[in-house]
Amino acid sequence: MRYFLELRYLGAAYCGWQRQPDQPSVQQTLERALSTLLREPVEVTGAGRTDTGVNASYYVAHFDVRQPVADPAQTLYKLNFLLPDDISAGGLTPVAEGAHARFDACEREYVYRIETRKNPFTRLLSWQYYVPLDLERMNRAAAMLTEFRDFTTFAKLNSNNRTNICRIYEAGWSAEPGDVLRFRIRADRFLRNMVRAIVGTLVDVGRGRYTPGDFRAIIESRELSRSSAGAPAQGLFLSDIRYPSEVFERRSFRDSGPLF
Repeated sequence: MRYFLELRYLGAAYCGWQRQPDQPSVQQTLERALSTLLREPVEVTGAGRTDTGVNASYYVAHFDVRQPVADPAQTLYKLNFLLPDDISAGGLTPVAEGAHARFDACEREYVYRIETRKNPFTRLLSWQYYVPLDLERMNRAAAMLTEFRDFTTFAKLNSNNRTNICRIYEAGWSAEPGDVLRFRIRADRFLRNMVRAIVGTLVDVGRGRYTPGDFRAIIESRELSRSSAGAPAQGLFLSDIRYPSEVFERRSFRDSGPLF
């Protein structure tokens, strides 16, 4: 029997989603809790990798068990008791045997948060960056992302991508209350470290190092050396994963939370 599990997590304590030798990961932590609860070995497949320190305000994984879960609500309650405070499970849904959390996903969305003044309470949830930024220039540059398909410029070296082709549907910045700048980007897929590299380069547009025209040329170059250093991990959140309606529809964590 296959289930989709909806999650959210704070990434600060983990080497990322994916299981790694001798390092704590979200996947390993979740598998350990599920195996204890369901009293059988459980392997979990996630919707994608998040890197060290990256957060997820919404995440989907699937797993198989020999017998149907008799009471999903009670199982979720017990699972959250077993999980550490920085991982939360919000939905457990039976799906078709062939449904796949990663390969069936048709859209993903990330949010990046920058705070323009020092805030000790959110230092693990944002990039606190104090140089003035021109939001209009950053949005002119960000709008160009939807025109391109090849994002080799923002692809991490040696990441074993089969292709660097992505379709970006939406990308833009907004100013939020509390001196927060919020970048939202939605695409069919993302390359490893892609969003952080894009954000870092757009910040360089906003502070005047590059013009929006320079940003276009950087994308067209398909050279990683032309992009800026990646933005810090703690400001990045995987915020949505979408599936065809016949596969799965989001049920949990519909509220975006106090920070988003």
